Formats: sequence, C-alpha cells, structure tokens
Amino acid sequence: MHGENIPYGYGFWSLVVFNAAFFVIFVLSFLTPLRRRDWRSFGVYSAFIVALFTEMYGFPLTIYVLTSILGSRYPALNPFSHASGHLWVTLLGGGAAMMTAIHIVSNALMFGGLLIIHRGWRQVHRGQGALVTNGLYRWVRHPQYSGLFLITIGLLIQWPTIVTALTWPILLAMYIRLARREEADMEAQFGDAYRAYAARVPRFVPRLRPGRSSGVSSFAGEVAGPRPNWSMNPKVPRE
Repeated sequence: MHGENIPYGYGFWSLVVFNAAFFVIFVLSFLTPLRRRDWRSFGVYSAFIVALFTEMYGFPLTIYVLTSILGSRYPALNPFSHASGHLWVTLLGGGAAMMTAIHIVSNALMFGGLLIIHRGWRQVHRGQGALVTNGLYRWVRHPQYSGLFLITIGLLIQWPTIVTALTWPILLAMYIRLARREEADMEAQFGDAYRAYAARVPRFVPRLRPGRSSGVSSFAGEVAGPRPNWSMNPKVPRE
C-alpha cells in the first residue's frame, strides 16, 4: 500500500472508516459537545477528519486536481501510489530523510495533542465543578482546544489536501468563537476571579513562563477551560 510499486494505493475504505472513527470518537469522548454551538464546531472538526482520511486511503482528489493542472510536470513517476500522497515530499523533491522528518514532527504533534486533550479532561473532572487554574490550565485557558489544534496541524503536515487546507481556517475560527462564548459564560459565573485568571493566562498558545496559580479556586460552578463540567454541577442551567 505504501510502496511506489503499487500502481494505485487507494480504495482502502476500511482504513478510512477506522482512522476517521478513531480521531472523531476520541475527541468526542473528551470534549463531549452539549450545546448546539459545541456540535457545530465539532461538526467542522469531524468534516476535516473525514475529508483527510478519505484522501489518504480512499480517493486522492487533490492528486487528481494537481496532475490535471501540472500534467507531465507533476514530480512523481507514479502519482497515485500512496507514497506520492505525501505532498510536501513529492512537490519539494525531498527524499527518505524528509519523509522521516515529516513523520516524526507530525506524529509528535498528533500524539501530543491527544495527550493534552486527555490530561485536560482529567483535570476538569478532578476539579469537581470548581475553577481549575493549575496544571495545563496554568499555561492556557483552553488546553483541550490547543490539543485539538495540534492534532489537525500534525495531520496537515503529514497529508495536506485542498479540502483540509480550506477547512482548517474555518475550524480554527469556529473554536476561537466557541472559546470566547465559553469565556463569557465563565466570567458571568465567576466574575472578577475569572477575569483575573484570563488576564494572566493566554487562550491557546502558552507563554514561556506560565501564569501564577494557587491550584483550584473556592468558587463552585463550571471549570475553567473548554469543557463546562455539567455532570459535576447539575445546578448550572443547560442551554
């Protein structure tokens, strides 16, 4: 499937389903959309994942487009082998060393993002409905969204496509908007305590030095971060 000697390295729909289901179900398990605005953002993420793995193992739309435009100038002897789908290597003329580097960087970003999402979720539930400001939340206000961005960036580095390149800015904008609305809810819930926290801790990208934190505040209610902990605090009204 990965070799240049295979004339057409696509049509593996079982791999499309397996890989797409893994990345969608994993994020769904830890972000757990509750409101319509959550589901809209998660829907864009799911579309990104399905489109990417469809082109990785199912149907190479981007390669068809590029070969139709470039014709014989397309820099691959066998454009439709699986290896040629790594467009950074194919278009930039990189060899085995570049392929290895891309896999190391992209896999590190993806696994790092998965770990951040998991650890952020654990902190949310250990907080028991209080305002969590320690651990990952000492570095960024929305670590689980930061983890999701790392996953999608890693996938783009490993397997860029026309559809995912167009979808990623929409995904980013949707989650930025979602984070701002959640912050407004948090500010209404915690007032000055959350405003002080937001003033010292960035939203998605950590500073070199994290904001100071005493751990978990004494306020009850939502947790600080991308996932309101409704199950821990049933008194908070749902939308």
